[in-house]
This record gives sequence, structure tokens and C-alpha cells, in this order.
Amino acid sequence: MRQLFKDYEVRQYVVQVVFSVTFAFSCTMFELIIFEILGLLNSSSRYFHWKLNLCVILLVLVFVVPFYIGYFVVSNIRLLHRQRLLFACVLWLTFMYFFWKLGDPFPILSPKHGILSIEQLISRVGVIGVTLMALLSGFGAVNCPYTYMSYFLRNVTEADILALERRLQQTMDMIVSKKKRIATVRRNLYQRGEVHSKPSGFWGIIKSVTSSTPGSENLTQIQQEVDALEELSRQLFLETADLHATKERIEYSKTFQGKYFNFLGYFFSIYCVWKIFMATINIVFDRVGKTDPVTRGIEITVNYLGIQFDVKFWSQHISFILVGIIIVTSIRGLLITLTKFFYAISSSKSSNVIVLLLAQIMGMYFVSSVLLIRMSMPLEYRTIITEVLGELQFNFYHRWFDVIFLVSALSSILFLYLAHKQAPEKHMAL
Repeated sequence: MRQLFKDYEVRQYVVQVVFSVTFAFSCTMFELIIFEILGLLNSSSRYFHWKLNLCVILLVLVFVVPFYIGYFVVSNIRLLHRQRLLFACVLWLTFMYFFWKLGDPFPILSPKHGILSIEQLISRVGVIGVTLMALLSGFGAVNCPYTYMSYFLRNVTEADILALERRLQQTMDMIVSKKKRIATVRRNLYQRGEVHSKPSGFWGIIKSVTSSTPGSENLTQIQQEVDALEELSRQLFLETADLHATKERIEYSKTFQGKYFNFLGYFFSIYCVWKIFMATINIVFDRVGKTDPVTRGIEITVNYLGIQFDVKFWSQHISFILVGIIIVTSIRGLLITLTKFFYAISSSKSSNVIVLLLAQIMGMYFVSSVLLIRMSMPLEYRTIITEVLGELQFNFYHRWFDVIFLVSALSSILFLYLAHKQAPEKHMAL
């Protein structure tokens, strides 16, 4: 936590403990997934730790974090400071009401389970977390090739940058020239004694601005021209900075590392198209895979080549590598995103609340990751996870992920297409 938020002081010790506990138990769930694949510990021991881990993290996400978020929000309001404990309880009860009503429109309820059972809590946490995962995955699948591929870069030359910088310099010179004219006119008016004192009252200010004496220039018109030129100078400066950044990206794309990332961009483009296609197929035909991708891929390859191959042995090791990559990239990607978000909006008063919000998002994200990673594991390694999670509608979460992923990916494609199309037009207009 000190590494993530090193530029901001999070003074409250309880905030540090809550964030650290959430992160620790989230990572422990992924560790237990690896243990399932490798067969470490006895099955009864793994089952006990799964139960303990899920109970603690659900307790933190549903009861502890929402209460402290409300408490610190109320603490920042002076009028409610004395009764902050009471108002924090009111906010927590409000959260619990909406959190519980979240289950009504989704097929996640089961009359067999009690109100505070793991199934009831994790089903609602899963809806929020899967929605968040799908939104981030859809945007990331589209933005990654757009960021890495040199195909999407504008063709920027040194002449383009010099021409725009020349226009910016001319605009700045015109601003300085017109401001000098304003200062000269005001000095002449003062020397002729036409300005004796500062105007008083609203009508005095209006009269001094709008009226013009014989032989003097219209100060209002010149000031409007200055305002327009200053706005143009801001646009030219931003466009110049954008061209410099694009030029640096073009130079970087010519290096070995740039070519490597460009190749990755093409790979992720194919992956993005394939993922959107499969999500569409799953939605249209109401389909959910029964076999994990690794085992299914090995079976297809072995049957096609007609060779002798130990599918069970190799599926275990390849699943271990695949799940490990998914876990590491998920944790790293989420922490980088949360850190950027924290730096963008944090302040001295809001830092505690924002850190708790990030802990809430992180916990729900990782709990939902377990629900979805379960499908990437061979059937024999899902047994304990399925028993611990209970009678959840796993197929619903995969279909819901496909729907939100498809909406997010298509929206991101439309947004980036419009932004990429608008950039050259804006450059030509300037």
C-alpha cells in the first residue's frame, strides 16, 4: 500500500489495515487456485482455507469497507461531525438495501440458502465484479492494439510540427501586440485626463467598457479579439504537444521494442476480433463452454494429428501456466489502473475514502475472477471451488460477462474510431 499511494499520506491506520487485508485475502484466493492445480495440501485443508478465505473477504467487502466509507464521508462534513457514527450506520444500511435489491433482476437467488449465507453474498458481489471485469476487458481488448500498433499512428513530419509551432508563435505575437495597443490607449486616455478614477457601481463599469471617446479605439472589441486569440493559442499548444507525442511514438515504433509491441498489437487485434465473435455466438445461441480451453485445445490437436499424448498430464501443467499468467496480469493491470485513478482524483480530505473504494473494487474484482477462472481449469480441479462457492448459477455469470464485454468492446471501437477520425480533421482545421 505504501508503494501504491506513496505520494499521498493515508493517515488512518484502519484504512491501511482494511486495504492490506483485502489485498492479502484476494491474493490468497489465487494462491489456493494454484494449490488446486498442483495438488498441494490435503483436500480437507484446502476446503477449510477456501471457506475461511471467502468468509473473511465477504465480511470485509459487505460489512467493514462500506461502513468505513460512510464513516469517513460523514467525517468530512462539519455539520454531521458530532453524529458521524449514527449517520455512518444510516449510510451502511442504505448500501445494504441496494446491495440486496441488486439480486432481484438477476437469476442468482435460491430459497435454499439463508440471508447471510456465502451463496447469497457472493452471488451479488459476483454481479458487480463480473460487470467491472467485462467493462475493463472490453476496453482493454480494443485499446491495447490501438495503443501498440503503428497502423493507427498519424503520419507526422518535422515540417508539420514546425508549421504548427510557427502558427503558435504568430498567434502569441498577435496577442502581445494587441495587449500593447490596449495598454497604449488606456495610457493616452489617462494622460488626457479622460480617466480620473476607477468606475464605481455596475453601470459605471458598463459605461467605462462600452463607451469610446473620439480618437480612441474600441477597447471592448480589442479585448474580445485577445480572448479569441488566447483560446486559439491554447488549442494550437495542445495540438503541438499531441504532434510531438505522435512523432515520438513513430520514432519508438522503429526500434526493436517498438516492432515487438507492434507485433503484439496485431496479435491482440486477432484476439479482440475472435473474442467479440465468440461472445456474440455465446449470446445468440445461449452457449457456455463445458470444457476448459486448454483441455479442449489439446484434444482437438491430438485428434487432428493422430498422435499418442497424455492429455490429462499436459493439461494440468499448461493450465497451471495459463492460470498463473491470468492471475499475474489481472493483479498487475488492476493495480496500475487503480493507482492512476487514485492519483487523478485524490486529495488530502478524500484520500481515505478513495483508498477504501479502491479496496472495495479490488476485492469484488478478484472474487469475480475466481468465478470466471474456474471455467479455465480442468474439471477435476474445480471440485472444491464449486463446493465452496455453492449452488451458484455459473452459466449466468459467463453469459453476463459476454454481454457486457461485447457492449464495452463495441462502444470502445466506436469511440476510438471517432477520436482517430476527428484528429486529422482537427489538425487540418487548425
